[in-house]
Amino acid sequence: MSNSSQTIIARLARRNAAQALLFGASFVIALILWQIGYMALNLPSFILPSPAEVWLKFLSVLRSGVLWRNLSQTLLEVLLGLVFGSFTAALLGYVLSKSPALERLFSPLLVASQSVPMVAIAPLLVIWFGPGLFSKVLICALVVFFPVLVNTLVALREVSPNLRELMASLGATPAQTLRTLELPASLPVFMGGLRVGATLSVIGAIVGELVGSDRGLGFLINVGRGQYDSALVFVAVITLILLASLLYGSILLLEKRVLAWQTWRQAP
Repeated sequence: MSNSSQTIIARLARRNAAQALLFGASFVIALILWQIGYMALNLPSFILPSPAEVWLKFLSVLRSGVLWRNLSQTLLEVLLGLVFGSFTAALLGYVLSKSPALERLFSPLLVASQSVPMVAIAPLLVIWFGPGLFSKVLICALVVFFPVLVNTLVALREVSPNLRELMASLGATPAQTLRTLELPASLPVFMGGLRVGATLSVIGAIVGELVGSDRGLGFLINVGRGQYDSALVFVAVITLILLASLLYGSILLLEKRVLAWQTWRQAP
């Protein structure tokens, strides 16, 4: 391995280490501020529990299996919704990018669909499709759909017309153009939309579970609210934050691997 390659790898490692250190420092600061606020305000535990109380509640629901059972349900809904919503959005985005007339026809409908909050639509979806898995996956997919669709359209529009003309002059078929030109060129923007969609899918799952569900982290929040168990609500919310961060980080890692040539080129 050349010296320049070793230098780039070392720089990337230092940058990742700095990001991890920054995240850890932010977490510690948040805990300190939380404890200070708890001691200063002196509120009842059902309003603001201490970090120690939340930690004990976390251990309790973890040992009993309650946390994992509900987390696995939410994770399943999020992953299925993310895959279904992203695939549908990417497919429709490709079709619309090839037909300006279809894009002009569907754009007002797509924009109008985003003007209605998902909180207002979720109860209808639960009523129509029941409180089971399908309605939650559908809500997640709808939340993911629009940002991935927009990023797909933007990415395909940014492909150089000169490169398209070159592929046409070489006699490339639409499938060959997609595989060798459009897909590699659009991946950076598409992956950015996928990262946004991953975090939004968590929100979609929780909205659906809050509306109607007998399992999931949203259901756990409802249980804690009904029992005035704020520590349980904090456990569910913190787990949601960790879940969203894990999904975001996983897609970011996938993006770095898929776009390794860009990572190497842009390394400081």
